[in-house]
This record gives sequence, C-alpha cells and structure tokens, in this order.
Amino acid sequence: MYFVMLFGLFLGIIFFAFVFIASKRSSKYYLAPVITFLFSGMIVAYSLFLVGGFEGMGYLFLAVGFLVVSIVGTLLLPLLIPKVKSKSFNRKDKISLFLLPILFFATIGIAIISEDGYWIIEQSSAAPVETEGYRISTISEGSKAITLQLGEKYLGKEIEVKKVSKRGATEIILKFVDGGDDDKVPFIKIGLNEINEPLKVQSTDGDIIESLGGTWD
Repeated sequence: MYFVMLFGLFLGIIFFAFVFIASKRSSKYYLAPVITFLFSGMIVAYSLFLVGGFEGMGYLFLAVGFLVVSIVGTLLLPLLIPKVKSKSFNRKDKISLFLLPILFFATIGIAIISEDGYWIIEQSSAAPVETEGYRISTISEGSKAITLQLGEKYLGKEIEVKKVSKRGATEIILKFVDGGDDDKVPFIKIGLNEINEPLKVQSTDGDIIESLGGTWD
C-alpha cells in the first residue's frame, strides 16, 4: 500500500504542476492546491461508493498521495508564485502543458497493465481437512475470492502465490515451502478481479488442487 501512496504522490505532483501552469494567465494559482484537493476527494468518493471493501483501500491510499501534494503545494505557493515572471505562456509552459497530461495518463496505463490482478485477503494456518480443495466466493463489486483448504500432506508448510495468469484461462500457481506450524497446514484466501474459466489451481510441483464444487456467495 505504501507503493500505492507513492504512486499517488507522483500523479498528484503531475496534476498539481499542470493546474499551476494552466493558472498562469489568470494568476489564480490557489486553484492548483484546491483542485488537487478536490480530486483527492473524488477518489475517496469513488473508493467508498463505487468500489468499496478491501479493493477500495488501494484508492484511499492513492487519494492520500493527492492530499499530501495539495497540502505541501499550499505551503509552497508563496515560494512558487514569485518565480513566475509573466502571465503569458512561454515555450517551456506550452511543452509542459502538452507533456504533463500524456505523462499522467501513460503512468496510469502502465500501472493498469502491470497490475497483478489479485490480492491476498487472508493468510494464516489451520487444522488440516479430510477433503482438500478450493471454493469460490463472490466479494465486492462482482470480484471473486478463492479459499484454499488443505489436507495433512501440507502439514508444516507455508504457502506463496507465485503467479496468477491475467490472459486467457485463469491459472493460479502456488509454492509450498517449509517453515509453518508442524501440526497445521497453510490457509489462504485470494481475491481476484475476475475468473476466466477453466480455472486451474496447482502447485509449482505440478500437483493439481481440485474444486470442492459450488460457490460461497
């Protein structure tokens, strides 16, 4: 989540800089921190009312980045405004007004492309079960969760998510390593933006983990 906040800071700085330069002709430089602050509020509203749940937490950290930029920007205005020598846009301003939106949206695009598409909802250890496998449940905004239940074969193991495919059929690759409690097995609940059938869950050793059937809604 700290990475998300740093990402929000970076986007916030780009956003603030664009509005600050665009305000040059009107000399209403206070619009830069004000609009950045309002944009932060819009992200919070989107997180709470349209996304919600655990998934929405990422947007809240993103909003924090914009909020910090708006506060720091307000404090720096007395230092920034005297450096503006003219109300007309110079060549540097025009280039900045052209490039900053491209950088803003390109950064968002790269973040979307590189997004894992999954997150760990819960991870701990549990007593082994007789019938091992996974179940699917529906969480916020239609996202899905995979809950893994394991048998005695995995006593004393810890679990790592090595890969979740984002293209084609959904495939989850898990790695089991030593280091867990001797009398317990690893337990994990993984959130997914979507599941493309046929879903396949397996270990790095090639062991297939079967579905227990049905869904938990």
